[in-house]
Amino acid sequence: MPITPTGYAHVRLTVTDIARSKQFYDSVFGLPVAIDGQDGDPAFAFGGVIYAIDSSTLLGLRPVADDRFDEDRTGLDHLALKVGSKAEIDDAARHLDSLGIPHEGVKDIGQGWILEFRDPDHVALELMAPK
Repeated sequence: MPITPTGYAHVRLTVTDIARSKQFYDSVFGLPVAIDGQDGDPAFAFGGVIYAIDSSTLLGLRPVADDRFDEDRTGLDHLALKVGSKAEIDDAARHLDSLGIPHEGVKDIGQGWILEFRDPDHVALELMAPK
């Protein structure tokens, strides 16, 4: 019998500099910190940070890398986070502009809209809003 998942519990991204990445993710997303491995349990969080997207979904940063992200290697291609509407995508583009973070233009992909940008380690991030 196949395994039937009901969603994602968490995603953890490997980063090179936790202070730089935390500043980026704090300023872009403003998510509440669920676990701060710098202050709390460094073994569990690998000295990084884990954000709460909602009550059942986490986004973690693990500071152990010494290279740059490349979506053409085996593993993660990009991380897409869902937002509620095109208006939120447009607001996000303005927010990224205010932070000086480069991004692609808002794209209509048929079933929704996306906004693509990268974090300090070049990890490909995307916001997606359904139609």
